[in-house]
Amino acid sequence: MTKMLRLRWTSMSLGAAVAALAGIAAADAAECPRKDALGTSRVLSVDARTTPRVGLKSFPQTLQLADHEVVLTFDDGPFPPTTSKVLAALAHECVRATFFLIGQHAAEHPDMVKRIAREGHTVGHHSWSHPFMARIPFDKSKADIDRGIAADEMALHGTSTTTPSTPFFRFPYFESTQAQLDLLQSRGIVVFGADLWASDWEEITPEQELKLVTDRLAASGKGIILFHDNKVRTAAMMPAFLRYLKENGYRVVHVVPAGTSQKSADAR
Repeated sequence: MTKMLRLRWTSMSLGAAVAALAGIAAADAAECPRKDALGTSRVLSVDARTTPRVGLKSFPQTLQLADHEVVLTFDDGPFPPTTSKVLAALAHECVRATFFLIGQHAAEHPDMVKRIAREGHTVGHHSWSHPFMARIPFDKSKADIDRGIAADEMALHGTSTTTPSTPFFRFPYFESTQAQLDLLQSRGIVVFGADLWASDWEEITPEQELKLVTDRLAASGKGIILFHDNKVRTAAMMPAFLRYLKENGYRVVHVVPAGTSQKSADAR
C-alpha cells in the first residue's frame, strides 16, 4: 500500500546539504555507492519511428511505463546556481534524468552541459530562445529549433550541427503547429510533452511544490514529470521529492534514443 506522504525537511541548511551531496559521483543502479539509494531501475529506448510524440498533456500517446514508473525531465537549463543543486540531489540517489536545454543557456554555460552528460543524464533540446513557436512564422521557428540544437551540440561535442546526437525535443510552453511536428518527425526527432508537471513556474514554496507534484503523481500512478532546473524552489525540494519516490515504491526510468546500448547509455 502506498505510504502516506512524508514532507520531511531537515534542519540542515540547503547550502550544507548541497555541499554534502556534491561530493557523490553519479552512478547507475548497479554501481550506486549507497545501498539504500532510490537508483535508476531501467533504461528505456525511445524510437521516433514508433513513438514520434509522447506525453498525455499534449498528445494521445505516451511512454510505455508500468505502474509506479516515472521519467524525470528538466527544462530551461542549464543555470549553474540551481542546475548544480538538482544534479547533486540526483547523484545522491543515483538517479538519471533528461534535461531539455535552451541553446542560448547552453552556449553560455558549456561546462555545465558537459557535466550533465558526464553524470549520465540525457541531453535533449528546447529551442534557442524559448519562443512561443505557434505564434511565429514556420521558417523562424525552424531556425530557432536548429540554432538551439547546434548550440547544444557545440557545448557537448565542440561541433555545431543541426543533427542532434540525442534526437529528443520539447517545445517551449508545449506549443507547436502541425507543420513543426511534421518537420521533427521527418527528421527522426521525438517530441516530448509530459504526463504531469510540478507547476514550478508558479510563485509557490518548495513545500507547496512538493505537495502539488506528489498529489498529482499519486493520482496518475506513473508518468513523465516536468520540472525546471532553473527554479530555486525545484532545486530546494528535489531531495525530498526523491525520498518520496523511494518511500512510496516508485521506480525511475532513464530514457535514451533507440539504438543506444546499455554501455553507451552508461557512458553518456
